[in-house]
Amino acid sequence: MQDLVASRDTGTRDRYLDKMDEMVTFAIRLQEEAGLDVVSDGEWRRNHYITDFLTRIGGFETVRKFKHQGEEKLTDVVVRPITVGDPVFSRDADFLVAHTDRVTKFALPSPFLIATRYWHEEHSVEAYPTRQHFIDHLVEALRNEAQAIANAGIDILQLDDPAITYFCDQNVMQGNTHDERLRQEWDIDKQIPMAVSAINAIVEGLPLSVHLHCCHSVYKRMSDVSGNYKPVLPRLGNARIDCLNLEFAYTGTGDVTDLEELPEHLDVGLGIVDIRTESPQSVEQMVEIGSRAARILPPERIAINPDCGFAPGAAEPPSIDEAFEKLKRMCAAARRLREIHT
Repeated sequence: MQDLVASRDTGTRDRYLDKMDEMVTFAIRLQEEAGLDVVSDGEWRRNHYITDFLTRIGGFETVRKFKHQGEEKLTDVVVRPITVGDPVFSRDADFLVAHTDRVTKFALPSPFLIATRYWHEEHSVEAYPTRQHFIDHLVEALRNEAQAIANAGIDILQLDDPAITYFCDQNVMQGNTHDERLRQEWDIDKQIPMAVSAINAIVEGLPLSVHLHCCHSVYKRMSDVSGNYKPVLPRLGNARIDCLNLEFAYTGTGDVTDLEELPEHLDVGLGIVDIRTESPQSVEQMVEIGSRAARILPPERIAINPDCGFAPGAAEPPSIDEAFEKLKRMCAAARRLREIHT
């Protein structure tokens, strides 16, 4: 799959799209066979969940050096104004809706996440004087994408924002992190309202369910941050979303008792599948997490998720076999939880 994504600029576009359509159909069928009620296209058309979007809207150059988990890297930063034109993901959304009868989900990166990682004072100020200026333009671009996704008939729009989870980690807040990009000034009382305001502007009035996904930035089975969700959850009361997707299966992420702080208008996507370890948990271990949550929230406010996505590219594990086995066990756990709690 990685080879196919890497080859998209080397042959004819029609041939590439035909092959990718075959692979995405396969990804959809795998999810259906595993028993999922909600399916995506597997994000198999993307090399990375953020950078594919950035490549399509333009304005970025790979010029910033940084260190991340002991590796020296170069990353993109915004150096020119982005282009808001025709939606770049509308065909992908149309294809997903046309190839399944299950509930559909489509994900976009949040503007706060993009601005946190890709605006830098050394390179970006001529294009956008401040990070807020950049967020404002990203909102315009992402609203354009969200509207197209809604028009395609997608049922759930998910905004991915692990940057919100940075506030869960006191080491990050104090500048003690292996990700050099995160050594910046943090102000939870200013920046979370900034993130929420941008999300609200993107989704206002759209005729679909909106989820916000806050993971701990998984990279090659390791997390960039740790810490529970208690600092964040009370500050999401004004978010115009329906469900908050959180991690609970892996040590060092959320604790189920965090849900006592969940705003009353929100459901939770309860992460019960650890994606960081190769060996799958037992169904019983997954059920135990779900049952603990059901003692805090009504079962009808709980959906069952993996902790984070099974990344298809960027040299990320897991294998297809591992992902399929974990999803099958998650679906078995969901069935058992419904029997116990309904």
